[in-house]
Amino acid sequence: MTEPDLHEVVNPATEEVITTVELAGLAETDAAVARARTAFDTWRRVAPADRARLLRAFAAAVDADREHLAALEVANAGHTIGNARWEAGNARDVIEYYAAAPERLFGRQIPVAGGIDVTFQEPIGVVGVIVPWNFPMPIAAWALAPALAAGNTVIVKPAELTPLTALRLGELALEAGIPEGVLQVLPGRGPVVGRRFVTHPDVRKVVFTGSTRVGKEIMAGCAAQVKPVTLELGGKSANIVFADADLAKAAATAPYAVFDNAGQDCCARSRILVEASVLDDFLALLEPAVRGVRVGDPADEKTEMGPLISAAHRARVSAYVPDGAAVAIRGTAPDGPGFWYPPTVLAPVRHDDPAFTEEIFGPVVTVVPFRDEQDALRIANATEYGLSGSIWTRDVGRALRVSRGVDAGNLSVNSHSSVRYTTPFGGFKQSGLGRELGPDALDAFTQTKNVFISTEE
Repeated sequence: MTEPDLHEVVNPATEEVITTVELAGLAETDAAVARARTAFDTWRRVAPADRARLLRAFAAAVDADREHLAALEVANAGHTIGNARWEAGNARDVIEYYAAAPERLFGRQIPVAGGIDVTFQEPIGVVGVIVPWNFPMPIAAWALAPALAAGNTVIVKPAELTPLTALRLGELALEAGIPEGVLQVLPGRGPVVGRRFVTHPDVRKVVFTGSTRVGKEIMAGCAAQVKPVTLELGGKSANIVFADADLAKAAATAPYAVFDNAGQDCCARSRILVEASVLDDFLALLEPAVRGVRVGDPADEKTEMGPLISAAHRARVSAYVPDGAAVAIRGTAPDGPGFWYPPTVLAPVRHDDPAFTEEIFGPVVTVVPFRDEQDALRIANATEYGLSGSIWTRDVGRALRVSRGVDAGNLSVNSHSSVRYTTPFGGFKQSGLGRELGPDALDAFTQTKNVFISTEE
């Protein structure tokens, strides 16, 4: 009999072990898929109103457990308590939003000769969801909610580092009446559980959020079975500041566009592009904003940035700021236990500097000047990524031109918004494939069936 694969879950702010979680192996994964496949035959036939009612009960259970979920995320992922509460609320909102979908999965009636032609939006089957460690709670909900609403069954594999909120969501689903086997949470290693999602013929769709490198491997593996995928991958987003912008507001908000969640965000605006004529003014305004970011105990209501997720990740982030790096501004971080790293601004940097071209996934931002609108677009688009970005200008025409010109899936003008659960989210280029959230997500979890009924005698 093999020994269980046990994983210690660590609090990144204290380096203390919170609990130990048993990770699933291949046999457990196959058993979970079998349960999901059996449950699918029943779940897809649950009346739309009843499926909607169960999802509303699930959302209500999440709502009642928000403080507990938030506390788990603070301890497990190092998220600030303010962020963690928002994330628990977002999970609730997403489930509630898609609770309306079962009764609105409309087909079409298409005019044809000799009969009636109608379409149906059919569920795909068993969906394998691979969740990252940076936003484990909301990203799990973004996939499981529309998938369940459409009549699919779901197996969620949380990241090894951050399984606790996903496990709790699974418990809440059962408490709310979601039948056994319809939503399962299966902690496990990516090369074991995640890879089995890709290769198992009864897993009919894979949803993955994580690195572009792993996303490519998943996409290639799914191609062997013509298995659809939704991929939300890396980012190196630009924050473009024009000379006519409200510089004070642009500088005051720029740190939070990249240092939120300690920079561990695919949407982080980690390249700040500033029109050359106001670069010095902008940097002067940016310095107090960066130094003012409160880094510390994520359970403290006043904390604005917590730790990085692990010692290994801190070492990776640090490698982008070697001795002699062009550090223009550096904030503060606690000493002692915890995987801390201070908010850091690099300026000026070359356009071929790895800190400017690669996804750091930490609280490090680079600043470069640009000459004019076309130069800004050239620099912003000189990346393999295209997930998000911001544009700061008072000129409405310029805002529209630059928005259309930036190759990214989620842009905001005079703000740093990326995610609203009612609007589509996803990337261009190597930042991903498909769309999550909003009405578009339901298309990712259904397939169109066309039926022709002859009326000729």
